[in-house]
Amino acid sequence: MGDTYTVGQYLVDRLRELGLGHLFSVAGDYSIEWVNSYVEKSGIQVIEEVNELNAGYAADGYARLKGIGALCVTYSAGSLCATNAIAGSYVEKVPVVLINGAPSIKKTLTFEQTGYSSHHFISGRETDLQVFEYITAAAVRIDSPHLAPMLIDYALTQCITERRPVYIELLEDMVDLECTRPSNALKAAPDISDEGSLNQSIAQISERLQNATKPLIWIGVEIDRFGLHDQAERLIRDLRIPYVTELLSKAILSEDDVQFAGVFDGESSSPYVQSLVKDSDFVLALGVWLTDINDLGWPIDLDKTAFASWDTVKYGTIFNAEVSLADLVNGLIDKRLTCKAQSLPAKTARQAPVVNPAGEITYQGFYDFIQQQIDGNTIVGADASLNYFGSLLLEVGARRGFIVQSSYSAIGYIGPAATGVSLAKQDRQRLLVFAGDGGFQMTAQCLSTQTRFNLNPIIFVMDNGIYGVEQWLADASVFHGNKPFYNSCILHRWNYSKLAEVFGCQGWKVETYGELAEAISGAKENLNSPSIIQVVVPQRSIPDNANWKAN
Repeated sequence: MGDTYTVGQYLVDRLRELGLGHLFSVAGDYSIEWVNSYVEKSGIQVIEEVNELNAGYAADGYARLKGIGALCVTYSAGSLCATNAIAGSYVEKVPVVLINGAPSIKKTLTFEQTGYSSHHFISGRETDLQVFEYITAAAVRIDSPHLAPMLIDYALTQCITERRPVYIELLEDMVDLECTRPSNALKAAPDISDEGSLNQSIAQISERLQNATKPLIWIGVEIDRFGLHDQAERLIRDLRIPYVTELLSKAILSEDDVQFAGVFDGESSSPYVQSLVKDSDFVLALGVWLTDINDLGWPIDLDKTAFASWDTVKYGTIFNAEVSLADLVNGLIDKRLTCKAQSLPAKTARQAPVVNPAGEITYQGFYDFIQQQIDGNTIVGADASLNYFGSLLLEVGARRGFIVQSSYSAIGYIGPAATGVSLAKQDRQRLLVFAGDGGFQMTAQCLSTQTRFNLNPIIFVMDNGIYGVEQWLADASVFHGNKPFYNSCILHRWNYSKLAEVFGCQGWKVETYGELAEAISGAKENLNSPSIIQVVVPQRSIPDNANWKAN
């Protein structure tokens, strides 16, 4: 390569510029040249993953903390395995870059003109590109070295602007071809607000905040996705009123905050939060996404709730379009508003539960017990499972200390996402992960990657032998009587703790609180590999805050 500046180097330099320190990759002959010759020599560490789905989930978890994540796979047989992960990143606004190594122009033309197929081809040059156009903010095909810089810059700018995944199809014969060097640094496109809509929204919300007797702030996930943590905290401090979050935005601000009241998640919220929301006469929802997981069983009062999200403000019959969330929050801060005085949430330290060391573990008992293991240096991750309910009421003191994919809700996400989170977190932090047994069976090979790279998440697999949350969603009355579980929800039982012997990490199987305490103690001492703790719970045991749904 010498002093020639190439397409492969351009892509690496741009990714490093955006803060990428790790690339999740599965070997493939259409992509391996770029990984071997450019990425491995760049300072970006290559994390060799076991499959493309796990690589996608790992990149997603990484990007949630780092602001950018990336994976590199090979054409069709590899990339199409990652579609579920990329779809989840698209739904939840997570900036992930999918680099797909593709066959050369010569191979493509030969296939299209003669029918002679190279491996992984489906229908020529458009297949993968067309698939990912639907689930990315930008999808580009690098088949010209002259256009490569422009196309790469466009895709990456869309990624950091929209906070959504992008797709870059890198042809194998483009990697070493010469191109121009980067000129200016990449920057997200600036927010654009319609001045009239913005001013009207600020005025309307200011008036309601000042006139309300019990106003409430509802902090949503867009505060995190667009990096508005400091601004949101400043506004909350100025207003001196309580605030709640949603499951998807849990702990994006520290839950030790004196004004934090809890997570509002419909009927699964604490009684105090439910009463606070019910009694409030104005709710300002900043960056909140309404989903059936975020308002469980609760009819949202749209007449008293102003929603600022998706670049709009919606309040009753009022609809203001093209209002940037950042501009709105900053505009409200500039107004220096004062609200009517009201009492803030009473903070009481949770006491360690008194348990019988020989007692059988219940779902709720597990979460009462585990709260004592969470401190200001703990990150918590929960999978799409009954763990949504148990983890929702945990107190997490670390800002951005909770990882969940509750909008897309792909079961099996959190195990491989923990790989990315473990690489992106601060050294002093420890990751606790709560997975359902059904979801964990889908992506259990995450233990292999974590062991290979000496990562040390503590993964609790709640072993009840069923797809518990699927049964709960379909017919929750099964958990309150003797009706049989749906056959489709019954799992083949694994001895999850024995997987530690397969992958070379450490594992425990626990059935009592005494065994659980010993396992946690051992896992905390294990700093060089993941720890898997198989927690056996009765099939009809569910967290207390899931009991409201009886049918």
